[in-house]
Amino acid sequence: MKVVVAHNRYSSAQPSGENTVVDAEIAQLRAAGVEVVPFLRSSDEIGALPASAKLLLPLSPIISPASVRALRETIRTEKPDVLHLHNPYPLISPWIVRTAHAHGLPVVQTVHNYRQVCAPGLYFRDGRICTDCKGRAFPLPAVVHNCYRGSKAQSAVMATALTVHRGTWRSVDRYIALTDAIAAHLRDYGIPGERIVVKPNALADPGPPAPLGEGFLFAGRLSPEKGLGLLLEAWARHPEGTLGTLRIAGDGPLRPLAEAAAGARSDVVFLGPQTPEGVRAARRDSAVVLATSTWYDVLPTVILEALADGRPVLGTDLGGIPYLVGDAGWIVPATVDALASALPRALACASGLAPLARKRYEATFTPDLLTRRLVDVYVGLTG
Repeated sequence: MKVVVAHNRYSSAQPSGENTVVDAEIAQLRAAGVEVVPFLRSSDEIGALPASAKLLLPLSPIISPASVRALRETIRTEKPDVLHLHNPYPLISPWIVRTAHAHGLPVVQTVHNYRQVCAPGLYFRDGRICTDCKGRAFPLPAVVHNCYRGSKAQSAVMATALTVHRGTWRSVDRYIALTDAIAAHLRDYGIPGERIVVKPNALADPGPPAPLGEGFLFAGRLSPEKGLGLLLEAWARHPEGTLGTLRIAGDGPLRPLAEAAAGARSDVVFLGPQTPEGVRAARRDSAVVLATSTWYDVLPTVILEALADGRPVLGTDLGGIPYLVGDAGWIVPATVDALASALPRALACASGLAPLARKRYEATFTPDLLTRRLVDVYVGLTG
């Protein structure tokens, strides 16, 4: 089995979980005996492009002639069995789906966001969930609100790309939905259910869990959609010290909010940005991991890491969070009242759910299990 894995890597200036997932999946496929031909571009290339290429760059989300030519050559020389696409923007473009089909190559796409419909891919704008572009022939609200990179011109190009490639996306042979929420998004978009396979990201086994710690951990980007403000409002409903320690690890625009909370209460500790090892140490010091997103969060890796380390999760009922948590935690509406009510309950019941957390990881998110599922998708398309 030979598979071309296509991915436009996000800029190295901003850490990307999607880049990490693609790299890990390539390694897992190779370990399983699949011959992988990487077809990779990087947004880091944009600054070094010649002037002639930069002139065409605004059109690249619609069609990238260079990527089309490169894929044709790859297909000619490598003779792969499947094209597996991740992120096509901005340098690859969805047009390569048409190129692959023109050469008789089936296409799989892993859907990491909502960009078939939403220009920035988040369903989130101005601090709230936004689905204004759902069901529209042309996603005009994205242009009106400068949704893509804060630019009206770039938003217009992306909105045009979404319109032009509606048929392209509906021709993909098999979709990998990371959770049941993404599967529902694809069905709503018009993709038949039989062409959708739910396969979350895998996480390498960190080893046996350490004994449960105390209190809670919030680890992630400190931005509005991740729900730090919601969490701190809920935490403030409880007398100082009654819930143990709230550890906050990460960085982002809401860093001043985290610093102020840590300065105001002795039971809030701001750890700042951490290495993966630092986050794991904070997780082991904690009893419960928090996933308090206020957007349709697709697949927060923090949940997989918590389950693998035997930590139950308290999360909101949005996006892929309920699917990931399963029976290994608590799911509540994204409101201050609901979260404030759940915090003491989670703390009291954490030790009882810790074994279920590790069991859910072992049954659902290990690399061997999910790599076999992905290979089965390839085999199903190639006979």
